Amino acid sequence: MKKKVWSGNMLRRGVAAVCTLTMAAAMLAGCAKKDGETESQNAQESQNAQEGTQETSSVDSDEVFTVGIPQDLDSLDPHIAQSAGTREVLFNIFEGLVKPDENGNLNPAIASGYDVSDDATEYTFTIRDNVLFHNGQTLTADDVVASLQRYKDTGASVFEIVDSIEKVDDTHVKVTLTKANSEFISYCTVAIMPADCEDVENNPIGTGPYKFVSRTALENLVVEKFDDYWDTDNAAHIKNVEFKVEANPDNIVTDLEGGSIDMYARITSDQADQLSDAFDIYEGEMNLVQALYVNNAVAPFDNELVRQALCYAIDPQEIMDFVSGGAGVEIGSAMFPSFGKYFDESLNDTYNQDIDKAKELLAQAGYPDGFTFTIKVPSNYTPHIDTAEVVVEQLEAIGVTANIKKVEWNTWLEEVYNNKDYEATIVGFDASTLNASALLYRYTSDAHNNMFNYANADYDKAFAAAQATVDDDEQVKYYKECEKILSETAAAIYIQDLPEFVALSSKYTGYTFYPLYVQDIAKIKLAE
Repeated sequence: MKKKVWSGNMLRRGVAAVCTLTMAAAMLAGCAKKDGETESQNAQESQNAQEGTQETSSVDSDEVFTVGIPQDLDSLDPHIAQSAGTREVLFNIFEGLVKPDENGNLNPAIASGYDVSDDATEYTFTIRDNVLFHNGQTLTADDVVASLQRYKDTGASVFEIVDSIEKVDDTHVKVTLTKANSEFISYCTVAIMPADCEDVENNPIGTGPYKFVSRTALENLVVEKFDDYWDTDNAAHIKNVEFKVEANPDNIVTDLEGGSIDMYARITSDQADQLSDAFDIYEGEMNLVQALYVNNAVAPFDNELVRQALCYAIDPQEIMDFVSGGAGVEIGSAMFPSFGKYFDESLNDTYNQDIDKAKELLAQAGYPDGFTFTIKVPSNYTPHIDTAEVVVEQLEAIGVTANIKKVEWNTWLEEVYNNKDYEATIVGFDASTLNASALLYRYTSDAHNNMFNYANADYDKAFAAAQATVDDDEQVKYYKECEKILSETAAAIYIQDLPEFVALSSKYTGYTFYPLYVQDIAKIKLAE
């Protein structure tokens, strides 16, 4: 029988207070000048002391550890990559000034420490000594300035408030903001690259535990252990790693059992049951917001009553029973439980299934006989397809016909995400950084990534208030107000945070869940 190694969701429940996106309590609770190195560095040293005793031997050089991934990387440039599936792979190659860990902390990385001004408008970073890039160059303050400026120049929304990025001296870089933002440190996971990097798409150079070897589009990405990695206590154990594209979910179990891949994250519960005892199954949560997302600018979804009717028609528990054997966590807005203090469980009851109420709202909206629409779903994500199938059945009860259209991932990115050419879709949105705005910003009226075409003046006002305050309690209050508005206006039909099942060959051990989309291959090693 397969061994269920441990439950990542149980771990995160235990560290919910830590995983509320506070790097350290002092950092966000108040905004007097603080030494980020004092709080975070101590945590890092404690972690290193524990992990330093672990076995660090690597797999033989001629053996390759192969990780199955559901789609090709949309870019090797970390400053423009959009897909969460791409970011989780590039995590192994690139690092920022700070770096998230499995407990939701942001630890010093390229920066050995940081100071924040009293008004949270100036962030000064001390650049770590003797950090090498994968090409052998020593990282400098100039590289940091160039990388942060490059990221800002891409038009990244989280850097819109950055007024200036300047080198103070050879070991310090200061970032000045146009307005106070106590969350800005969480944006500083931005990848640092050499200032003279030219062809990032074909030769990505970072400072992470793995360095780029090769890439074949639609097939794989190959990396190898970086022997000169600065953080020796957290260096990679396995020398050669291949991320292999497994676009057809029907092949995953066969390829695992056949040995062509050693690990696959986010398998379904049915796939886990099909695997032999040659695999260990790790269970956690995906840390994403899965919903039936509708285009708020397209009829009939431009009518709030229609969106609310769909919410009343849906039963999240029935969906979870079908999709994942009952596992998962119901959510009532655009926030998942690992975000601790920001998560409002009471919003799960905004719409309890009520078929009569749903029909009543449809009639009020002018659709007494229902309507027909299409749900575009990425064909390489079985949980989203399975969810769509249950949603279709549930909507039939209120006279609404939904047709499922499966599309390839790149097509989904182009049509749905970029061009907003869709009526509805079912996917999950993760948080790219450890702060609440990573999930909530996309609903503001002028957000570049507002693919939902959602526009609400009260929401914009509450979000702006959350961004403006440096008081932690006030910020939490405003973010929860944002979530309540999204729920009550049915910006989307929110369903669940999906469970995550990871299959790992029993030859290996060390898989670790993160509160972000991360595949930290450096932690995986040969089982004893």
